[in-house]
Amino acid sequence: MAKEKTAKLSIMGLGLGIGIWWGICMVIVAWTSIFGWGNRFVEAMESIYIGFDASFIGGIIGGIWGFFCGLIAGVLIAFFYNHFRK
Repeated sequence: MAKEKTAKLSIMGLGLGIGIWWGICMVIVAWTSIFGWGNRFVEAMESIYIGFDASFIGGIIGGIWGFFCGLIAGVLIAFFYNHFRK
């Protein structure tokens, strides 16, 4: 039986991709929350991300937090995928 090869994931590529995506999402959610949309989500994330709230500056802070959390998550996902792939 021939050994099947699966493609490896780029660890930093996936980390940066997820980090940028999650950071942008956090900024958008914070800024739309100023108008009353997504308030419960922002309230929940305020307990995790210090400085994040429904304001312009809070959105920027949430974007920075989101980038780093997404970066770490993406790196871990790619690392474990590459480690356990066939």
